Amino acid sequence: MDNSTFLIALGANLSTDAGNPPQSLVAAVKMLPDEGLNLRALSRFWRSPAFPAGAGPDYVNACAVVSAPIPAEAVLEALHRIEARLGRRREKRWGARGIDLDLLACGGAIRPDPDTEASWRNLPLEEQMQRAPQTLILPHPRLADRAFVLIPLAEIAPMWRHPATGKAVSEMLAALGAAEKAAMVPFSVPFDGQGGL
Repeated sequence: MDNSTFLIALGANLSTDAGNPPQSLVAAVKMLPDEGLNLRALSRFWRSPAFPAGAGPDYVNACAVVSAPIPAEAVLEALHRIEARLGRRREKRWGARGIDLDLLACGGAIRPDPDTEASWRNLPLEEQMQRAPQTLILPHPRLADRAFVLIPLAEIAPMWRHPATGKAVSEMLAALGAAEKAAMVPFSVPFDGQGGL
């Protein structure tokens, strides 16, 4: 996977201007081409408990592979524009939200540098919940900890390897606890992956 290929996580647990959470994810996917992001693969949609526990309604999650001849920072800005079009307002870290588009990885790139990436990846949970990086960190520091990312990602990019740890998506998923994985429930929506309903 080269550095013009990007992994994206999509999530929602509140309604947006586009409708309920599944409808919001479908709307976000349909907006990707408007931003010059070519959809290469899309996982099934999954239902997952809010994190932290009790933080709100269940989430709908998915992952996508997109390609674009632009840098990672421009892809992140494009994702933020899609969120804004759907009414997202960034008010509370890890709070309930109508739409959340996270840039997970840019091919095999480590950004901004290996030491900074490692420090954020190894940050204790309590600090994760209080601090947000001021620069783009890739791969996403929490990628390996989250079933709601790894389960859909395993459907579309199981062999992608974390450039810092060397672990494939399938290996990171296997390392997660059984209870966390069991809490994920797939469900289908009438979406053909090509922008049609």
